[in-house]
Amino acid sequence: MTPQDYVQQKAAASGSSFYYAFLFLPPPKRAAITAFYAFCREVDDVVDDMVDPGVAATKLQWWRAEVTQAFAGTPSHPVLQALMPLVANYQIEQRHLQAVIEGCQMDLNQTRYLDYLGLQHYCHLVAGVVGEVAAQIFGQTDVQTTEYAHALGQALQLTNIIRDVGEDARRGRIYLPVNELQQFDVTAQEILNGSYSDRFTALMRFQAQRAQGLYDEALALLPAADCRAQKPGLMMASIYRALLAEIERENFAVLHQRISLTPLRKLWLAWKVQALGRL
Repeated sequence: MTPQDYVQQKAAASGSSFYYAFLFLPPPKRAAITAFYAFCREVDDVVDDMVDPGVAATKLQWWRAEVTQAFAGTPSHPVLQALMPLVANYQIEQRHLQAVIEGCQMDLNQTRYLDYLGLQHYCHLVAGVVGEVAAQIFGQTDVQTTEYAHALGQALQLTNIIRDVGEDARRGRIYLPVNELQQFDVTAQEILNGSYSDRFTALMRFQAQRAQGLYDEALALLPAADCRAQKPGLMMASIYRALLAEIERENFAVLHQRISLTPLRKLWLAWKVQALGRL
């Protein structure tokens, strides 16, 4: 199996909504974003599939060294063998990949966030930086597009957090800020136990409103000159906003299930952005 085959299989197997946005890219850009996304998945899987935190920490340390080695010219893992020939064309730097690893390291070291400011830093590493790299790959001509990409990355990550509250709790992690749990009188134990209440619904509605505000902020920041090139990001915004609306329709019943959109609906939403050029 070639490195290119490996990253393609990794991206397709994830079932992620990102995959549908990649389909409409020309081959060189599709190759770059697929390889970068496969790298993110590899590192994220270290934490999500964790049985022993010590082993996971060792694996992340290996990835740090592998990234350094790859940028020195000798990648050994197929995802970096696929990615490295493309980094110069899209201004992908070692700091971008190391930031993603640092964000995954936070999942090993931290299971709670005292406030939104702390959560924002985590989202910056695992989603904002990813958005920045993606925007460069898609085709960026205006520096303000980086601000758009970071805001959109935050919005997508907050949507993931809302969707995965129950799943994350079963892994022992609660991303909802502690001071906001207190504000809505929801205890961590209620979330860990999967207990619904009007208080929990109000808390989740507050989280959803914040995410919606970030989507609006991101779209307002996107320069007109880059709208066409950034269609894949707009596809993601369309798919994730539809997911957020679906979660709201289900009254935030996220503690016992993972609410999702069908593949056909994701493809339809992506195609609409491709065809119309807007959400």
